[in-house]
Amino acid sequence: MADKVSIAVNWAAACGGCDVALLDLEEAFLDVAALLDVKYWPVAMDFKRDDLRALPSQSVDIGLFNGAVRTSEQRSDAELMRDRCKVLVAFGSCSCYGGIPGLGNVSDREGIFEVAYGSTPSTDNPDDAAPQTSCVVDGHEVGLPAFDDQVRALHQVVDVDVFAPGCPPVPERVADLVEVVKTFAGTGELPPKGTFLASDRGLCDECPRQPTRTATRTVDGFRRPHQVVADDETCLLSQGLVCMGMATRGGCGARCVSVNMPCRGCYGPLPAEPDPGAALAGALAALAGPRGEWEMPPHKIVGPARTVKDPLGTFYRFTYPVSPAGRTVRDTGKED
Repeated sequence: MADKVSIAVNWAAACGGCDVALLDLEEAFLDVAALLDVKYWPVAMDFKRDDLRALPSQSVDIGLFNGAVRTSEQRSDAELMRDRCKVLVAFGSCSCYGGIPGLGNVSDREGIFEVAYGSTPSTDNPDDAAPQTSCVVDGHEVGLPAFDDQVRALHQVVDVDVFAPGCPPVPERVADLVEVVKTFAGTGELPPKGTFLASDRGLCDECPRQPTRTATRTVDGFRRPHQVVADDETCLLSQGLVCMGMATRGGCGARCVSVNMPCRGCYGPLPAEPDPGAALAGALAALAGPRGEWEMPPHKIVGPARTVKDPLGTFYRFTYPVSPAGRTVRDTGKED
């Protein structure tokens, strides 16, 4: 292999935190930088999209793609990165699962535009202006990025080799990715295709709190974090806080739950659990009432689960595009 590994980094529908996560390696980043020949990283250096287009096919060793795919421009970027890179990494939860931008799938382009440019209380748009797919420049029609009806994770658009989830990936998992780069530089070897740089076990395995004891649970409803002064030792679920840890991959070091914040599910579903939202909803229903709940009527068993605010945004905050539902379909009243 060459002395340095060539790399390309692209930012799509995301907040930019994944790019910052690379810098969270602190001084170790300098050692990593010595291994890399950066071919494309527009958020950090003066690169333009034409620089990516100009690269020969399969000329870049490793590509990091962070962000979901929302627009035609982002889809084009994903296809370019796949073609130019020998190894493509879905970096961060938005790229792996659709992330928070994926909650846009509760509507479609038309519905989103109706709200954003029409019905919000602060909107002043008397001309009904909205994003267009083309414009006229010097008498010529010029195409503009199209806003898709559906947010997609990277692997729903192109083939992906390695997944590095997290919002953003924690330094330890970024370090794992660095080891992948180092191994590739030295031997040309890679982990098996489809590898997740995360644990295959649930976050509860990493959680330092005392587990919920089913014989003594008395949850009668669920509250939001700002409504509860949680203790530092007891399972947050048993304190009436919706924690996604039991349905989420570990690998983050239980950072959130260690400071009294419930897991939000950013590391995604467990390998054998394609629908973490459904799994957690079932667990919440099972927490209802005191010992002997099997003698309670169904409406009292599921009652606590119904106190969850914004169930879809809570259970599928990062994973809605890759969930079994994946999106909400508008009923137009027309027959196919």
